[in-house]
Amino acid sequence: MKLYLRVLSFVIFIGVLSCHVKDEKSNNLTNNENASNSLKTYIALGDSYTIGQSVTDSLRWPNQLVKTLNREEITFEPAEIIARTGWTTDELLTAINAANISVKYDYVSLLIGVNNQYRGRSVESFEPDFIKLLNRAVSFSNSGARSVFVLSIPDWGAMPFAKDQDRDRIAAEINAYNSSIKRICANRNITFFDITPISREALTNPAYVALDNLHPSGEMYAEWVKMVIPFFN
Repeated sequence: MKLYLRVLSFVIFIGVLSCHVKDEKSNNLTNNENASNSLKTYIALGDSYTIGQSVTDSLRWPNQLVKTLNREEITFEPAEIIARTGWTTDELLTAINAANISVKYDYVSLLIGVNNQYRGRSVESFEPDFIKLLNRAVSFSNSGARSVFVLSIPDWGAMPFAKDQDRDRIAAEINAYNSSIKRICANRNITFFDITPISREALTNPAYVALDNLHPSGEMYAEWVKMVIPFFN
């Protein structure tokens, strides 16, 4: 009888232990699934500065941003980018409409306008399309305006490409565009980063210039990222 009771007790103990192990495995699986689902998402909208004309993919500033954030243990999926060299505001709008985006993102960035200025368009004609783009950016964010940020237009006049151009005029026009962008962002409580002063350092820092003598290098993009990082902290 005593032997029977001992055997029965052992069988019950093994059963309880087995259930505990199964529960622990189940919890670990759930935790792993939650960890994989916790990756942040980010989409960058823009033109040549966002697509990183004349630098490798890894040196594009959105990709450098995600890499830096991942090192700080704010884990992201690879950045999605809708951008192309030469795009104006209306061309970016057309591309966004064609993309038919149906998902929401944790973060959205917008950098656009240099090609409007380059083609001689007025700030007044720029503003309506920029507002539309900003509204679209907010609509892509799953947290609204507080997860959207905008970068100022860099000054291409500071690049070697513009050595025979009227650099003062270019700078004045870029400033006018950026004043408009900053005002519109302020009215909508959207974070604005003024990276234009960094772009002007290319006048004296060749390391900030890409091989085409017109666009920023990976080194300059890294400085933009340093400015933007606090937004995520």
